[in-house]
Formats: sequence, structure tokens, C-alpha cells
Amino acid sequence: MDQLFHLPISPACRKVRLALGEKGHEVELVEERDWEGRREFLALNPAGEVPVLLEESGRTICGATPIVEFLEDSVPDRPLLPGDAYARAEARRLAEWFDKKFAEEVSLPLIHEKVTKRFMSAVEGGGSPDMAVVRATLYNVRYHLDYISYLMEDRRWLAGEAMSLADITAAAHLSCLDYIGDVPWSQFPQAKEWYVRLKSRPSFRALLADHVPGMPPPRVYANLDF
Repeated sequence: MDQLFHLPISPACRKVRLALGEKGHEVELVEERDWEGRREFLALNPAGEVPVLLEESGRTICGATPIVEFLEDSVPDRPLLPGDAYARAEARRLAEWFDKKFAEEVSLPLIHEKVTKRFMSAVEGGGSPDMAVVRATLYNVRYHLDYISYLMEDRRWLAGEAMSLADITAAAHLSCLDYIGDVPWSQFPQAKEWYVRLKSRPSFRALLADHVPGMPPPRVYANLDF
């Protein structure tokens, strides 16, 4: 069976896991704390970052975007991109929005401060979260939820009428924040309704079963109607 080297609370890894679920491609999950720089892992990916897909054949595909593009090419009957060129461009635009803008302003700094630091030694940069960074990210997330709500005014899914790469990318980031209870869903009902529909998809079940040692999620995290 193919293996996916991942971290449970990682937007990039969750994006790949959702894509694998949508494509019906089962893998063995292998947790990899990439900041440790394990020699065997560096042999798989010299960049030293998750996610990494290791095929049973021994071939490796490194990075969320290359893995998702590989899955899109290798399992074309379950597309994550629409057929129309303009619709594909919109799906890619929104995926980039969350993988770059949302990641920089919200998910990556917040996850680092509230999750990753808990598992890093002092030498590796661990310690207490920087609350100034945490407050800034919690302020910024509202802007992005407002944008999702705006898109939902005349669309069923983020990029149009069909679920796409845009949705799984956004959900990958937001699901990490949802695990640590930092999404003010009640203030953004349209964004919440969109997320509930994603949570109800079979591809989401594995994410809802995640449990980080010493850091349980809120009780509503796994509820499909929260």
C-alpha cells in the first residue's frame, strides 16, 4: 500500500488527505515530525517537509501541489478541477488564496504557535505561544470567513456549482483551526453552512477522527451539524 508521510494538523497534509479521499485512493498514514530532520525522511524528500507520498513501487512525490496534481492526472474520472478553462482558473485562484494568503495571515502562524511549539524542544524553537501572533491571526481569520460568505451568496461551492480543489484547500486550512477551536463559525453562517456540507463528505471522515496526543479537539469538532 502507498504511504503518506504527514502531520495531522497540517493544512498541506490535510489537503492531500482530502484529495486522496475524493479520489478513492487509500494510503497508510505515517506521522512525520519533519522539524526533527530524520535522516531516512530526508532521503525521501531533501526539502525535509511533509507531505510526501511514497508509492508501493518506491517512487516518491513530494509536496501538496505536486501530489494533488498527480492524483488529478492519474485518477481523471473523479476530477477536482472543472472542465471549463475559466472555471479551472477560478478554482486554482482560490486554492492559491488559501495556500498563500490565508496560510501567511492565519493558519501557519497560528498552528505553529498553538500546536507545533508544544512538540518542539527548546533547541528546536518550542515553548509558550506568542500571544501577539495568536491575536493577530484570530483577527485575520474573520476577513477570510467574510470572503467565503461573500462567495456563497451566488455560488453553491467556492469556485462555482461543483465542489473543487478550491473547497478542499480552504477546508484543509480551516479544519486545522477548527481542531483547536479557533473558528468563529456562529458569526459567519454562510461560511458555516458551506463547511458543514464539506464535513459531511466521506473524504472528511479520517480528518474528523484525528486526535493529537495531549491536545483533544473541541466536542463539536467531529459533529456534522454543529
